[in-house]
Amino acid sequence: MSMAKHQPVLSATGITKRFGATTVLDNVDLAVNAGEVLALVGPSGCGKSTLLNILSGLVTPDAGQLYVEGVPSTQVRDWRRVAYMFQEDRLLPWRTVRDNVTFGLEAAPMLRNERDRRADEMLALVGLHGRADAWPHELSGGMRSRVALARSLAVQPDVLLMDEPFSKLDPHTRSQMHEELLRIQAGNRMTVVFVTHDMEEAVVLADRVVRLAARPGRVADVVDLATLVRPRIPTTPVVAEQVRVLRAAA
Repeated sequence: MSMAKHQPVLSATGITKRFGATTVLDNVDLAVNAGEVLALVGPSGCGKSTLLNILSGLVTPDAGQLYVEGVPSTQVRDWRRVAYMFQEDRLLPWRTVRDNVTFGLEAAPMLRNERDRRADEMLALVGLHGRADAWPHELSGGMRSRVALARSLAVQPDVLLMDEPFSKLDPHTRSQMHEELLRIQAGNRMTVVFVTHDMEEAVVLADRVVRLAARPGRVADVVDLATLVRPRIPTTPVVAEQVRVLRAAA
């Protein structure tokens, strides 16, 4: 996908999704701009992950339309430029770290040595140089998350979707992963959309925070944080105040 100026990378209009008799999302409109980091927050069960799955093309809405750079998603034939990082790292235990990272490349017309070279580059990018031949069970939780991020980055996506990817990490490791993600995103202007329950994480990472109301999920408000200077230290007054405001609105 080529990212056109002023054209949303992803845009959802009137998105409604039901599971049986339960309406999870109701008439949701959302536009994701190229190069931004956007957080989806809201109470449990409000449809955040479902909306992320719809943005990824994994789930089809019952009503409304998803557009990818202005093209209806039903007409998009190549979704390889949209990567998805799940809450669980989903590493394959029988494959080495390098082979886990190359997994998403194996369907592409790429020679094995080229896949391995790409994997090693991505592992170095996330701070795991020298661990390519390790096995998943030999890694800490933080390292496993780094491998999952490297696997997502290996396909060179324009858009990275993340479903609470750091929620199981300890605070120190989570803070390190925030720094890594922002460093990588700033380097290639990749668009990032992530789901989180952690308002502090949302404020530290996002240019905009979209808050969904309780089920059925609707866009309750959108908070623009682009003017907050990075790095954003949670203990500084301006960041702490924004976290307080978001928590109060939740």
